[in-house]
Amino acid sequence: MKKFNPNKNIFILLILAIIAVALISITAASRAKEKNTNLVQSAINDTVSVVDRVVSAPSRLLKHSSQSLTALFNTYDENEALKRKLDKYEALTLQNKNQQKEIEQLKEELQLKQTLTSYEEVTANVITRSPDTWQNILIVDKGSSDGIKSNMAVMAQKGLIGRVIEVNAHSAKIELLTTNNKDTDQFPIRITSKDGESFGLLSKYDGKSQLLVASKITENKDIKAGDVVQTSGLGGNSPANLPIGTISKIEPASYGLDREVYIKPYAQMYDLSVVTIVKRMVEASE
Repeated sequence: MKKFNPNKNIFILLILAIIAVALISITAASRAKEKNTNLVQSAINDTVSVVDRVVSAPSRLLKHSSQSLTALFNTYDENEALKRKLDKYEALTLQNKNQQKEIEQLKEELQLKQTLTSYEEVTANVITRSPDTWQNILIVDKGSSDGIKSNMAVMAQKGLIGRVIEVNAHSAKIELLTTNNKDTDQFPIRITSKDGESFGLLSKYDGKSQLLVASKITENKDIKAGDVVQTSGLGGNSPANLPIGTISKIEPASYGLDREVYIKPYAQMYDLSVVTIVKRMVEASE
């Protein structure tokens, strides 16, 4: 029986290590010189690559399956949400049809040809805006020959900007909401809030804050910033539901007997080249 010689085994391991280091050094030097892998390194790399693909295949499959399931669940949730919206849309459509039918029946019952919200639009070009009245007056190229009359409301950029104050055959003068003329007729407005509806009058323009101011607010409703302001249709000059702006802030009026609401207008008054004159259409049998 041969006796175990540890020194011999250590020597063999040392030789193998030296050979391995030498092979690695030669391979690295050869690749650096030729910029290509040799046959041995290529075989090793290919083997490692195959083993890596085999080992990582289950994890990749699991990840792909997880992503597919997540996408499937998301698609299901989106489809359910769209179905709920579609159901609501169909219900709203049916409700609107029923309400329109009721309105037509009420108009027939009251012998009304039009309602407070019925109007026609006339587009006009701004032809004059005098620098000394820049903030108050502009002149457009539509007049009485186009059906324009005094006190008709005027819109621009999806918001109310003023009213017609003077009409000629082929032109009309418009006074903006930014006017300081206290003798001008005030626009009746409606404020829609979560607490209900309130009514009032546009009374002035605050040039410092560039906000419209409304006063004589009826109803003790909880008005908050962001509430929508529209024309009410009362007073006989402008139709209802013309957009004006949104509430910016609420402050007590003089002596604390009233509230003043400050309104950020939808339209800006300083760059106007085209406006829309609103012709209200309200007729009732006497």
